[in-house]
Amino acid sequence: MVDPRRRRRADPQAPVSVAGLVLRFSLAGLVVMALLGTVLAVLARQAGTEQAVDSARQVAYVAGRGIAEPRLTDAVLAGDPAALRALDVDLHRYVLQGSLVRVKLWRADGRILYSDEPRLVGQGFPLQEDETEALEQGLVDSEISDLSAPENVYERPFGKLLEVYVGLTSASGERLLFEAYFRYDAVVTAAEAQWRKYAPPTLAGLLALQLVQIPFAWSLARRLQRQQRERQRLLQRAVDASQVERRRIAGDLHDGVVQDLTGLTYALDAARLGPDRPDGHRELVGRAAKQLRASVADLRTLLVEIYPPDLAVEGLPAALTDLAAGLERAGLRVDLDVEDSADLPLDVASVLFRSGQEVLRNVVAHSDARHVALQAGRRDGVASLVVDDDGRGFDAADLDRRFAEGHIGLRSLGDLIDDSGGTLSVRSAPGQGTRVEIVVPVA
Repeated sequence: MVDPRRRRRADPQAPVSVAGLVLRFSLAGLVVMALLGTVLAVLARQAGTEQAVDSARQVAYVAGRGIAEPRLTDAVLAGDPAALRALDVDLHRYVLQGSLVRVKLWRADGRILYSDEPRLVGQGFPLQEDETEALEQGLVDSEISDLSAPENVYERPFGKLLEVYVGLTSASGERLLFEAYFRYDAVVTAAEAQWRKYAPPTLAGLLALQLVQIPFAWSLARRLQRQQRERQRLLQRAVDASQVERRRIAGDLHDGVVQDLTGLTYALDAARLGPDRPDGHRELVGRAAKQLRASVADLRTLLVEIYPPDLAVEGLPAALTDLAAGLERAGLRVDLDVEDSADLPLDVASVLFRSGQEVLRNVVAHSDARHVALQAGRRDGVASLVVDDDGRGFDAADLDRRFAEGHIGLRSLGDLIDDSGGTLSVRSAPGQGTRVEIVVPVA
């Protein structure tokens, strides 16, 4: 069973909307601008964060190497209370200010030599690998503080912190680790400041570019609209020229050779039926008259195919009746039911007539049918044409083979119906005939 279906496509003749095209272009531009703005925001925040972290590392380095390291005397290392108080006063005066809220001095064994939080002094905690590396090699490193760690219990009230390590060396050569804690709010504020610095001019530039492009988009859309109209005008002129040429050829045939052959047929009949004619002469004249009648019938069929009857005047039933007469002259029995298709709009009647013409041509050429049922009608806002034959039928492989061999009549018919907003349904099977149904909406 073969049942090809075609979907309705957008009308290619629909006029281009300049405003619609420009609107879509503008919306696409705004979407792109929003995406670029989002990417810019992320990059600016990231750059601001990195810059703020670098600034904190520099502050910690200066505080450690410039302020704390020169004050690491033997008395401080020995834990002398007076020396530690003097160190504490200096660090509070020069270091512990702004976003820097906590300072710790670590020995290599993990004990805290000094902190502005007295409760931490003398406590020991295991150093992490990166902390040990900074201590031993005199490096500068930073990370987000883990406030859940035991050594950070007194930093929890400050909230999220950035801790920076700086390796120091005392006057006696002992390696120590200077650790400074910064409020992370300062890092976030720096990142936002970076975003506010670069985002407005960048977004303003993108918006200006979008506004500059709109007139050009409008001009291109107008040009596209003019080209479409010109293309439609040329297409309509070609269609009209084809119709005029078909009408001229059909008129010449009808008024010329068909009339001559019809007159000749009457003359031969008169000669055949007249008195005192030899029997052989009468038989010859009879055969000639019969052949001429067949030629006239073929010419009339050709006239219908070249230029169909005036559907606007005679209607679709008359045109389909002429097609059925051609089938009967070819030896097929035709059941015709087309009265319900009268008064259809001309464009719908033309589509159904052309469809029926192509389908019946395929029946004669390929089906070996003896009986054809042709039905056309209108119901519930749609017009339909159904052609049933009792021929040999076909399957999908046969249909593909015919397409490969260049038989594109059925495919062209589908395109014609699809362009009119209708559907084509073909059902067939080997030995079970073929049913073709065309449905076209009636405006």
